[in-house]
Amino acid sequence: MTCGARAMIQLPRLYAILDVSRFPDALTICQTASELKTAGVTLLQYRNKSGNARQILDDARELRKLLGNSVRLIMNDRADLCLAADCDGVHVGQEDLSPAGTRRVIGPDRILGVSTHNPEQLQQADASAADYLAIGPVFGTSSKENPDPVVGLDGVRRARSLTKKPLVAIGGITRENARRVIEAGADSVAVISDLSREPRKSAEEFFRILR
Repeated sequence: MTCGARAMIQLPRLYAILDVSRFPDALTICQTASELKTAGVTLLQYRNKSGNARQILDDARELRKLLGNSVRLIMNDRADLCLAADCDGVHVGQEDLSPAGTRRVIGPDRILGVSTHNPEQLQQADASAADYLAIGPVFGTSSKENPDPVVGLDGVRRARSLTKKPLVAIGGITRENARRVIEAGADSVAVISDLSREPRKSAEEFFRILR
């Protein structure tokens, strides 16, 4: 490893995402996070596309206390709130602060993930300060109002050929198709919808499938 290079992070097979839009209140969010932790989830992203900064910060701080050190907590989009809530990292999309700008905000030690939707974006992100790259949507998804075009399993295979960085597949991933996504080259699957109902049971089933 060259001087100053970052060590490759290790991702768990299951990358849980708590999307606030799927829960009625903060209490339910925390209950779900607690169930996921009990099931063995070790990487969890807090995602809030519509809340104000105060709400996002309050939620993230509660999750930080609840999860302790056994679960790495990733903030979606907001590098500033990642720092304020003492999250372990931040995940940014194509419309957010650039990876270089995000790294300047969060410093050298926190995790940085970047969403990509095609080979060009993935190659750009691969050359950036990102620790891991996400590719998707792999399948049709209801988690975004205006999703990018579906990349399919071939898109995951193509992404795998273009980077040595840890690769997260996202978009429409369920217990029924998760194994195929891993076999296509993803290191980890990011899941929203299929963890929303019966989160502990669903997460445990994912772990059995992805062993």
